[in-house]
Amino acid sequence: MGERADAARNRHAILRATEELLATHGAHISLDQVAAHAQVGKGTVFRRFGSRTGLMQALLQERAVQLREALESGPPPLGPGAPPAERIVAFLDALSQLAAGNLALLAAHERSCATDRHTDPTYTRWHAHLKTLITQARPDLDATFVAHALLGMFDADMVRRLTPQDDPGRFARSLRQLVGELLA
Repeated sequence: MGERADAARNRHAILRATEELLATHGAHISLDQVAAHAQVGKGTVFRRFGSRTGLMQALLQERAVQLREALESGPPPLGPGAPPAERIVAFLDALSQLAAGNLALLAAHERSCATDRHTDPTYTRWHAHLKTLITQARPDLDATFVAHALLGMFDADMVRRLTPQDDPGRFARSLRQLVGELLA
């Protein structure tokens, strides 16, 4: 049985309200603000997402749907069929684009998941993907560590600092260079 129409509308309204508030106010938004902006009760937000953490996880997961689909069944090099090193670079490029376009969400997600963001479903999926590819490309490396280290580069403040307006490709380019050296 699918989601009730009113529940789906509320979910959509809450996620859109969160996006809009993040865009205008940055990472420091409250669930009261989200509920008011979505024109739902605060209890609706809590019932639907459980917490601020759950809300940020859901929004990140929604933003990452296209990336997940491309990884699973898209064309190479992001999707299956390319050599592991090429897939790693393509994945990190795509993740760089996602991060650059969603800095406020990343910052809010980091703050709300501060106690253990490594258990976030999207993060664990990305980590498993990278770990598998790193193991294939360089079985001599500690793939678990390297995957965490690479994903750790996607700290919102780091991405913001290394993506200056006069050189918006710096972060992705530097990460690509690092991975190239690592996988050489």
